[in-house]
Amino acid sequence: MVFVGFYRISDIVLGVISYVFYQDMGFSKIEIAAASKTFGLIMTIIGGFLGGILSASFGVMRVLWLGAILVIATNLLYVLLAQAGHDLTLLYFVISADNLSGGLASTAFIAYLASLTNVSFTAVQYAIFSSLMTLIPKAIGGYSGTMVANIGYENFFYLASAMGVPVLIILYFISLTE
Repeated sequence: MVFVGFYRISDIVLGVISYVFYQDMGFSKIEIAAASKTFGLIMTIIGGFLGGILSASFGVMRVLWLGAILVIATNLLYVLLAQAGHDLTLLYFVISADNLSGGLASTAFIAYLASLTNVSFTAVQYAIFSSLMTLIPKAIGGYSGTMVANIGYENFFYLASAMGVPVLIILYFISLTE
């Protein structure tokens, strides 16, 4: 059950500060909106479809592993963007990779949460599980600005990615019971 609160922790914590980061890198609001809200949405939808297809083909647990690893890896791409500064092509690449992996991971996680629910109480249990999924990450994410102010963007992105490592450990133990 602890897994519910941690699966996308690194992605959610990073997401809280991402738009401020984009602006600090010199991107205009129009560039940010085009990359994240338009192109990023398309990549999230594609990632969701890909996550569904892969979950049906290879099983939810394998796709949970893939999603967790991809979320950690794509969060590290923000380090490259921090080093490069205002590079629109890299912005699109980072956002597309991040949203694709986020869509894939979310779909697999939704399938996993659905498998945990009892048919008699599906709506209530799913609502509780999905709320718990964001509780811890949102609480930690509230300190993202303070973390960036103290350690800088690059170190923050390393830290946010490292927050995904416990997910891999929890996934390992969950895999042992399956």
